[in-house]
Amino acid sequence: MKKIIQKSLNYLKALAAETVSNAGSGHTGTALGASSILFALFKDHYLFDVSDTDFLNRDRFVMSAGHASALYYSLLAMFGFDVSLQDLKDFRKLSSRTAGHPEFGLINAIETSTGPLGQGVANAVGMAIAESMMEEKFNAIGFPIIDNYTYCFAGDGDLMEGVAQEACSIAGSYNLKRFILLYDCNEVTIDGNINLANRENVAKKFKAMGFKVIVVKDGNNYSKCSKAIARAKAAQKPTIIIFHTTIGIGTEKEGTSAVHGYPMKKEELNAFKEKLGVKESFFIPNDVREYCMNTTINGKLMHEKWNQDLAVYATTHPDLYKKLLSFFDAKKIDFEKIAAMEKLENLSMRDMNSVVLNEIAEKLGQIVGGTADLAPSTKAYLTNGGDFLAGNKRGRNLHFGVREHAMAAICNGISLYEDFLPFDSTFLAFSNYMIPALRMRAMMKLPVLDILTHDSLMVGEDGPTHQPIEQIAALRGIIGLNVFRPCDANELLAAYKTFIETRLPMSIVLAKQKLVKNNLSTFKNACMGGYILLPAKKQADVVIMASGSEVQLALGAAKELAKVCDVSVVSMPCLEIFEQQSEAYKEKVLQNHAKLKVAIEASNDDVWYKYLGGNHLRIDVKNYVGSGAGEQVYQKAGFSVKQILRQINRKLKV
Repeated sequence: MKKIIQKSLNYLKALAAETVSNAGSGHTGTALGASSILFALFKDHYLFDVSDTDFLNRDRFVMSAGHASALYYSLLAMFGFDVSLQDLKDFRKLSSRTAGHPEFGLINAIETSTGPLGQGVANAVGMAIAESMMEEKFNAIGFPIIDNYTYCFAGDGDLMEGVAQEACSIAGSYNLKRFILLYDCNEVTIDGNINLANRENVAKKFKAMGFKVIVVKDGNNYSKCSKAIARAKAAQKPTIIIFHTTIGIGTEKEGTSAVHGYPMKKEELNAFKEKLGVKESFFIPNDVREYCMNTTINGKLMHEKWNQDLAVYATTHPDLYKKLLSFFDAKKIDFEKIAAMEKLENLSMRDMNSVVLNEIAEKLGQIVGGTADLAPSTKAYLTNGGDFLAGNKRGRNLHFGVREHAMAAICNGISLYEDFLPFDSTFLAFSNYMIPALRMRAMMKLPVLDILTHDSLMVGEDGPTHQPIEQIAALRGIIGLNVFRPCDANELLAAYKTFIETRLPMSIVLAKQKLVKNNLSTFKNACMGGYILLPAKKQADVVIMASGSEVQLALGAAKELAKVCDVSVVSMPCLEIFEQQSEAYKEKVLQNHAKLKVAIEASNDDVWYKYLGGNHLRIDVKNYVGSGAGEQVYQKAGFSVKQILRQINRKLKV
């Protein structure tokens, strides 16, 4: 048995090293140094079915240290996933399925896109949260229908990132006992030895966060790695296994930073393979493949047994089984009925959103989420959902603490687990902390909802640090993220309809203050992303465009301007959705024949110039404004009907 294990490891290392060398770029160091860790995981512990990679109770594996993708792809090829030897030869080539870092959607086995360090750790915590919710809700005595593990492979760099530390603290607080962090501690980063920037005691730190800590002094020993993972699976806490390894083991540059991103030259590669006893190029011997496929076959058999157990569960626990099936249903929501509800009257947008969120969540059990310690302020809380706690995994409200970055990345992981529709929430000004996770979310097209409140200078006394001037532009700059800034209930419901039906990432940007009901919007029109809210009597001389809080200013200005010229008001709650409409529709809404086009928004987003044309006026925020009452700050920045009219009249006289 030891001979076939060593032979398998040797061919795995040869495949990974040759994959990088053939591409001329990649990361040889970790791919070799961590080979024993991940081979032990795949061979002895990781539960998967290559014929059904969406199997509900499969183990989740996240390669957070995504730069070691050559090792990951080589393992997938050896264990029968849909990765061929040709795919390894195409590593890092344009349009290849074996991209430089693992990409969700390219290969069925890949649970999430990784590469930006720390993101995968937080994603994995999200998956573990989702598993624990499902386990608590649907398992019955004798029927552990949901009991999968979430394994996350991370390196020194991952654990330096704040997002990973935030997420691990949450994992410890929630006691996510099926979360296992495989830490490849080779103590080498790109710059050199890890002690250049990091001298902390990781074991003590994770113990303090509530983790079980297992240390493997020889992380390049397959048997010791496998035994450590087995111990972790038996733990009643989240576990970190600290594997002390040698980066680039077996190469001339082993143990040094020089091997981190180093593709070996032909002569070096040949010498390395010769030491391993590997003569072939891109080759998996039959006995090695058969040895690996025994695990693959066992995974399929375990899946079949799970199906049999599920059938018995359906008979013995019909109510639970019905609820399990119902969890995945896409129930129809009557959005227009919700929009007509009297309790939406005379509310601020954040309060209105609270009503809408709760109404929809009552019908869709997949909706879970929370805030970065701001539920009383953002009002993003499921009233009947209960709190998710270490002792109550049934709760639907997550408390992330003041950890915006981890919150966003964890919600990505929850959505990746299975059909969840998570939401996260904070002030718009703090969305900056979330940008890396929002970008990953958009790339993967994940159905996660941001609820971002306090959307303008009306934050008032909190001052410039809390004034969200640049944030809307930053959000709109993320390709694939729909940004909705509604002015009323109809537009808010349009945002929710778009989110639930498209299952694409969305940020809803909401006002802190109450907005005057305009009685002009319609739910149907709002779903177009941009529409004529107030039509001109004949043909508009002036078109005023606005979003969210500033729509009522646009209507106020239009009312006065209508005395001297023909005016039209356009509401633009979501520019991304508007851009998806036909050219004919967009031309109709934009009314390019107008003598003057005006855009009003309490931001500094230059995207509006796209719609303004030649003679135009942009009323935006040009600087931070001091602390004071919200309305005073708003007016000081030029946001009042009187000030807007003055600028428009001045422009019309030109």
